[in-house]
Amino acid sequence: MLWFVLALTSALLSAAAAVTQKKVLFRLDALDFSVLLAQVTLLFTLPLFAMIDYAALDPVALSVLFGKTLLGALAFLCVMQAIKNLELSGALPMMVLTPGLVAVVAFFLIGDALSLSETGGLLLLLVGTYVLEMRPGVSLLHPFTVFATSRKHHFIIAALLLFTVTSVLDRYLLTDLQLRPLSMLAFQNLFHGLWFFLFALVARRRIQPMLHAAHSQWGWLLLIAFFTLGYRFTQIEAVSMAPVALVLAVKRLSVFLAAILGGRLFRERHLPRKAIAIVVLIIGATMVVGL
Repeated sequence: MLWFVLALTSALLSAAAAVTQKKVLFRLDALDFSVLLAQVTLLFTLPLFAMIDYAALDPVALSVLFGKTLLGALAFLCVMQAIKNLELSGALPMMVLTPGLVAVVAFFLIGDALSLSETGGLLLLLVGTYVLEMRPGVSLLHPFTVFATSRKHHFIIAALLLFTVTSVLDRYLLTDLQLRPLSMLAFQNLFHGLWFFLFALVARRRIQPMLHAAHSQWGWLLLIAFFTLGYRFTQIEAVSMAPVALVLAVKRLSVFLAAILGGRLFRERHLPRKAIAIVVLIIGATMVVGL
């Protein structure tokens, strides 16, 4: 059951990271925050490179990891944009939709049959999404049309698609390509730092204004980097020991914890209804992956 302890630890650290991220994003631009956090996390990671068995590294695995971290960096940036522009208790629960998205795509593209449990899970995901996005005085179709009309929700859709791919690649790297968890964490954070540095160059963001804007937030950035390093390492270790679906099922607890805790701290609206919606979403996602 070590994988369960690691997955639960990852969920707790991920929830703590999400809440503190929201706090900092009140002050910083999402891209600036992501760039600075990636560099601080990389600094925390540097000691790990002294513990890596470089003789066991496979160039193919590192190449796959390099491409995977590009998708991961884009997904992280999309989530930060969503957290900044939406209520935490509304943005994070949408991440639970990933298993349902995978099942629907597999059904339409490769003809994978849906079991009764999976179909029921998909229905619960729809119900949970509807309850989460309900608003007084709006159209009954609003909870679904908002994803097509709201640019803020487009970030969530993009993150869902990207995380779907990266979750599969995590398992492929750790099992098929035999990349060791410590090596994967160290090089993943290195590649994230490189990608976000390139994002800053492409967006023509200068480092000095970023540093000036973040001068009062460095304590929080260091804390978030610690949480980030912790939840990534424990998740990677857990995935190396158990099926990714099991690990992600436990990791989804972070959504509930972060949404409710963050919602109370930031005085977000309709928390009881959102809590019910999140529970329905988690149950639905669990049914889709057959747990």
